[in-house]
Amino acid sequence: MPHTGSVNAVSLFHALSDETRLAVLEELKEGERCVCELTEAMKAGQSRLSFHLKVLKEAGLILDRREGRWMYYAINPEAIESLEELVKTLKRAAKSGGAGRRCC
Repeated sequence: MPHTGSVNAVSLFHALSDETRLAVLEELKEGERCVCELTEAMKAGQSRLSFHLKVLKEAGLILDRREGRWMYYAINPEAIESLEELVKTLKRAAKSGGAGRRCC
């Protein structure tokens, strides 16, 4: 059974594995955006975009807040830090090449 960090990694990488979700994150790089702005920028229907926003939110990659009848979305800096740490760990492991470990 994977430990909690692995489960989080699976969720993060799943969320990042889709072109549309990557495009949403690209749109959010400049800061918080209203869902109506995202819908227009992405040239996507509301329901399709909502699905992708839900996946990103569940992975912890974005934050949302309601203002009146609109939802606003922004990148979650803590999630990006976690992602950076995960990549650093993988880079260290790749550089060490698993030295000293042999099968049988």
